[in-house]
Parts: sequence; C-alpha cells; structure tokens
Amino acid sequence: MNGSKYSTSTHDYGALTLRVQVHHRVKCLRIVPATVFFPRPEVDSAVVRILPRDPIELPERDNQLLLKLIRAGFSQRRKQLRKLVREHIPDWDTVSSHLHIAVNARAEELSLLQWIAIANSIAPFPRPDSRATQNESFPIVDKNDRILRYASRSEAHGNNLRHRAVHILIFNPAGEVYLQQRSRWKDRHPLKWDSSAAGHVTAGESYDDTARRELKEELGVTVALQIVSKIPASEHTDQEFIWLYQGLASGDLVPAKSEIEQGAFLPSTIIDDWTSARPEDFAPGFLECWKAYRR
Repeated sequence: MNGSKYSTSTHDYGALTLRVQVHHRVKCLRIVPATVFFPRPEVDSAVVRILPRDPIELPERDNQLLLKLIRAGFSQRRKQLRKLVREHIPDWDTVSSHLHIAVNARAEELSLLQWIAIANSIAPFPRPDSRATQNESFPIVDKNDRILRYASRSEAHGNNLRHRAVHILIFNPAGEVYLQQRSRWKDRHPLKWDSSAAGHVTAGESYDDTARRELKEELGVTVALQIVSKIPASEHTDQEFIWLYQGLASGDLVPAKSEIEQGAFLPSTIIDDWTSARPEDFAPGFLECWKAYRR
C-alpha cells in the first residue's frame, strides 16, 4: 500500500491492497507490538491512515474489468499471469511487451498503474466528442421558461443563459438509487457525482423526449418515467430549468463509458448522509434535484 510496508513482490501485497488503492491513499503510520496489549495477541498491530484518493490521480479505466483482472491474477499467486488472464488476454506476449511487463510476471510484481494499463489495453476508455457537443443548439428561455431563441452549448454555458435540462433518478427493485460519477472530460463539474442520467434539452425536443433519449444514451435502458418535480433556473442549477423524473429498472444498466466514470446503486439514507457531509462531491444541479425528491 502507498507509503506503507506493503509493496509489490511481498506476501502482504494482494488483491485487497489494489482494490483499496483504486479509491484511497493508504499509509501505515506505525507498528504497535503485541507486547503492549493484555492479554498479549499472537500478532503485532498497525495504525493505518486511509484517505480518499483524488480520482484524477489515476488514469480513466473500466473498474469492473480492472477488478476482474486483479481477482484472476491473484487467484493462484504462484502461477504466472499469462496463464491466469488467458480468458481476457489470449495474446499475453504482445500485450506484456507493449506495456514493458515481464512475460513471466506474477500478479504481486505489478503496480496498480500497470494493472490499469492492462485493463485499458483490453478495453480502451473512450473520450466524448467535444466538438459535436459544443455545436448542439439549446433553446434559450426567459424566467418563465418560454423560448426566446436558440444558441450553441458554448454560448449558453459561457454567458450563463437560461436553458433547459432533465435529470432522472433510476431505482432498482430494492429501492436503491443509481448515481453516476461524471466523466473527467465533462466541460462542467467533471468527476462530480450526479443523477442517474441527465442532459440538456436541445432544439426541437420536449423535456419528455430528452429524458427518454438521455436514459437510453447514458444507461442503455428504456423504462417508464414519472415526473417528480420542476426545478427553477438559478445559479445552483447553472441557470437550467430542470424537470426531474424517476423510473424503475429491473435489469442491468449499461453505462456509457464516454459519459460516466463509474456508478453505483445506493440507499437513499446513504445519499442523504453523503450530500450532507460532503456536498462538494456532487454536481450542484443534483443537490437541488435530491432536495426536491426528498421533499
């Protein structure tokens, strides 16, 4: 682990080490000998500091694929990686050579960055086409949400003009809400946590049209949606009038990698506590939507 005695090529370095490092910085502060405890245990203890990692420190990656590779690699520690990841990487010789990894390497010899590089060699993380989105045409509206004219995304955002957007909260059968972490390439609020799906109303679209389109584009599903609330444009919503929808998805979601860094279903009480303790982790528009939903 970062800054601790647990490093590559040791018995203590394993799948758990890497899983923790993906989202946290870990440092062993001191070792506490068994002799200071009564009754005396058979092992020494450690004081460990765990802090959230800034997501931008690590390259973008498919976390689900990354963890699959790590589990496979550490499933039999004495075997070479080429045998354990054959299902995912049939041509290990080529991949290992390209990434400057020893062809006979074992799992514990690779750093977290090398594991991420392997995952990205299998499934490169796509980046959004910023040129296409900047040329989108938005309806510019007055304080009563009446259309005045149309403008490009860059003009609407650059001049803080009132425009329209939708947010969607998708629930699973257990009543949990899916939150997405916005892509690091977003022009606003990159890597902030946000509604299940969200997007701008473009020229010629209604709010309902946009909600159905964004849900399909971002999460790969089509479900019945209900309007929860309409939220007025303000500085807290980036001057967006927002229609908030909710829906139930019983199948798997397919997040668009170019739009979403990662996502997870969470209980509403966890989201309440998280937004209260660390509002800076969230896109401002989502905070307004969540308040409206909880009301």
